[in-house]
Amino acid sequence: MAEYYLISQLPCLDAIGENMPAPITEERFSELCSRFLGKKTLKELNNLALVPQINCEKSSSALVEAWNEGERNLRLALGKVRAEKMKKPFDIGNRCLPIGLVKVASTAVEIENPLEAEKFLDGYRMEFLETLRPMDQFSEEFVFYYGLKLKLILRTRQFDAAVGEAAYRYFYDSALNSRRLEDIL
Repeated sequence: MAEYYLISQLPCLDAIGENMPAPITEERFSELCSRFLGKKTLKELNNLALVPQINCEKSSSALVEAWNEGERNLRLALGKVRAEKMKKPFDIGNRCLPIGLVKVASTAVEIENPLEAEKFLDGYRMEFLETLRPMDQFSEEFVFYYGLKLKLILRTRQFDAAVGEAAYRYFYDSALNSRRLEDIL
C-alpha cells in the first residue's frame, strides 16, 4: 500500500524530451522513498546502479537482477567487439552473449562520434529497461524500474561533448599503444 502513495507522488518519466530537464532529482526521489518504503527496500534502492559490479550482491528483485545481468552482458559485448577491432584478446569467460547484443555493440563501436555512440547505447539501455517494466505500477519492482529510468535520464543530461571527446581520444590512444593508465599517470 505504501508503494501506491509513493508512486502517485512521482512525476511521469515517459515522453521526456532529450533537452528537457528531469522532472525530479535523485535526492528528491530518495527522500520520497525514505518516507514510504521499508529498510530492506530502501537498501535495495540505494544499491541500484547503471554500472553493476561484476561480483555484486544478489538482488532480491527480479527486475534489478535482470538489469544487472543485461548491463554486464552489454559491457562484455562492447569489450569483445572493441578488442576484436583492435585485434587484441578479450576473455568473456564462459558467458554466451546473445547475437543481438553483439550486433548492438558492433553498431555502437562503429559510430565515429563518441557522444553519438553513448546516445545510441543509452537508447538501447532505455529500450531494454522498458522490456523489464512491471505490469503492476504500484509495486516495489516499479519503484526499482523508476529509479533505474531516472538514473538513465539524469546520466544523459550530464553529457558534455568536448570533455567526452577529449577523454575518449586519450583512452583510445592509450589502448592502441598498449599503455596502462597507471603508466601514463
